[in-house]
Amino acid sequence: MHRELETIVVTPEEMAGIDKAAADSGIDSEALMERAGRAVAAAALRRFPGALRFVVLAGPGNNGGDGYVAARVLAEAGCAVSLYQLAPPRGRSDAGKASARFFGSVGSLTAYVPAIGDVVIDALFGAGLSRNLDPAVCDLVVRINGLALPVLAVDLPSGVDGRTGQALGAAFEAVHTVTFMCRKPGHLLMPGRSLCGELEVFDIGIPARIVLAASHHLRVNVPAVWSMSLPKAAASAHKYGHGHLAVFSGGPLATGAARLSATAGLHAGAGLVTVLSPPKAGAANAAHLTAVMLREIDGVPALDGLLADPRYSAFVLGPGFGDLDRARAYVACLRERPLVLDADGITAFRDRPEALFEAFDGGQTRLVLTPHDGEFSRLFPDIASDAALSKIDRARAAAVRSHAVIVLKGADTVIAAPDGRALINDNAPPWLATAGSGDVLSGIIGAHLAQDMPAFEAAAAGVWRHGEAARRAGPGLTAEDLVDFLKGIAEFE
Repeated sequence: MHRELETIVVTPEEMAGIDKAAADSGIDSEALMERAGRAVAAAALRRFPGALRFVVLAGPGNNGGDGYVAARVLAEAGCAVSLYQLAPPRGRSDAGKASARFFGSVGSLTAYVPAIGDVVIDALFGAGLSRNLDPAVCDLVVRINGLALPVLAVDLPSGVDGRTGQALGAAFEAVHTVTFMCRKPGHLLMPGRSLCGELEVFDIGIPARIVLAASHHLRVNVPAVWSMSLPKAAASAHKYGHGHLAVFSGGPLATGAARLSATAGLHAGAGLVTVLSPPKAGAANAAHLTAVMLREIDGVPALDGLLADPRYSAFVLGPGFGDLDRARAYVACLRERPLVLDADGITAFRDRPEALFEAFDGGQTRLVLTPHDGEFSRLFPDIASDAALSKIDRARAAAVRSHAVIVLKGADTVIAAPDGRALINDNAPPWLATAGSGDVLSGIIGAHLAQDMPAFEAAAAGVWRHGEAARRAGPGLTAEDLVDFLKGIAEFE
């Protein structure tokens, strides 16, 4: 497989265009279906060698056509195969021709009675499904899931919207999914990702140039996307050459979040990190900081004085900050500087988000917003409430409006830039959902900005490293553990 196809994500509409472009270029579409069906059959034999019976559920479209090919190949291999169709495919279509070459028993989908020992090959609907499943199909899906029968899905588990990852009434809970050429959003966005089981991407022979021409700047977040932007340490490097990150602290009873963020920034490669503390919290911070420096900042005049020093190269504001009025005032001072805004820093602008967006309009993108869904809805209520939008659509729309890189957090974090580029992160383990982990993420991204990485790459690298540190730390981690498992940038090149 072409290396770029390993990271490309295409929507169902784009995949339909790719299929058409392949056919228009002279590629035999029947041959593509044959390869796809054979790949499904091979996965079934490899994954379920002890199956008592393979039950193929076939829809009337090309997904069903892949199922007919798989059924034929499995029968030729000596397996017990039964096929149940939702509706017959059109006779002259590729699926119709594939069905004509299958000589086993074919029953109506409503006649199938799930039985223990069956392995279900779901070839009903592919990634292009965009409407709720019919009630009879929903009922069958629920019965199969309830018996915990192993399901191998063709392209995407039936019932999962390939564009949004959402379940459309009901969806198969597959243990294995075989898709073709590249991933679709539904394979990566929740809950679709959890319904796919183990995902296998098979190259059926469409040239990479056709796939690349149809893709629109959507990728999986992997080091290959941003590694060229990572700073390289020279032999003559000194601490200021690695950037100076400043993290704003909250009051005396809310200092821990800023220290977590600052310590993460130091571990993530910033040459110097300073906690900017209100005077009343100075003693609490001083008692816990060693390599991270401390400076007291009490209001806008003091911040303006600090900003006269150009060596402060990036800022993090929000974790545990608390004072929303002061947050807005500080952001106004920082409008020309690279800034990660999280937590209370985002909430501070919920009543007038346009003030934040206008402050960072124009010039190079220098603002990174890291909201979870609740914080996102405070800044972008209309975008958040639009049920027609996928998580990718929401992040992209917000990035354009805010002139910022959006890190829309979750198990399926999406990173989006104002120019339309977007990444879906897939390396975050479930145990990363722990108190303080977002503070750590802000510090990592801040460290990257301090080292002069572009905002989109800084955010993408930060999200990936955050997930990788959690994977290495293992279940039961705390935010402090997460910081300890952050390693030098060189390991991720």
